[in-house]
Amino acid sequence: MTTNSYALITGASRGIGKALATQLAEQKHNLILVARSEMELKSLAENLSKAHQVEVKYLIVDLAQTSAPKTIFDYCQTNQLAVSILINNAGYALWGSFEASSWTDQQVMLQVVLNSIVETCHLFIPELKKQPKAYLMNVSSSTQYQAVPYMATYAAAKGFILLFTRALKVELKNSSVNVSCLVPGTTDTGFIDRAGMSDSIRKKAKQVEMTPDAVAKIALAGMWKGKAEIIPGFINWFGAMATYFIPKALAETIAEGIYKPGK
Repeated sequence: MTTNSYALITGASRGIGKALATQLAEQKHNLILVARSEMELKSLAENLSKAHQVEVKYLIVDLAQTSAPKTIFDYCQTNQLAVSILINNAGYALWGSFEASSWTDQQVMLQVVLNSIVETCHLFIPELKKQPKAYLMNVSSSTQYQAVPYMATYAAAKGFILLFTRALKVELKNSSVNVSCLVPGTTDTGFIDRAGMSDSIRKKAKQVEMTPDAVAKIALAGMWKGKAEIIPGFINWFGAMATYFIPKALAETIAEGIYKPGK
């Protein structure tokens, strides 16, 4: 049922973010869609509003900019938009040798997948606590369950996000805010293409990847239940559990075999 509150989703123009926005609109939630792709975001906002009779606002922001979290927060404050659902979904990876990558590229990626999420949470949690019922979901990655050579900073940053989110859940357990972390595996989102990964990695991913719609459905079901850690799909769940029993050195060797350039 539509209320005066909104679900705010970053990285909403495509992939999992778009699927989450679509399913929340179907459930009659008003939306604030955030991404840097104006044409895609505007089209999505208009289509969802028309199809589901909900209010859909959009904000063009590049989360690589250090000012982005404050820009998003100020937009909501200025327009008196009460956020009851916050989903920090935006992200991408760098693939290749850490040493060979530029420090600027590493900084920009970490700004998007780590710093912007932490700051957005810090800004919005006091506002979420004002709602009778609120939800905060941060999106991590199945890569975070182990060290991943050639995606070293991305996997480590995603590990931070999971631990950070679980800690927030404990801190906020006596508030109105339910906190969850979505931990998707390989999903058909264009993630591999943006990271510039090889055809061999792409072919391997095709064998186990999920659709964004399937991931979003599981994500929202888990979020409504207040699950701390949401792992979509049996293969992803099994892979996550296996990392607790496989020696770290072996897991890292397996990851190297998958992600090493030239493999």
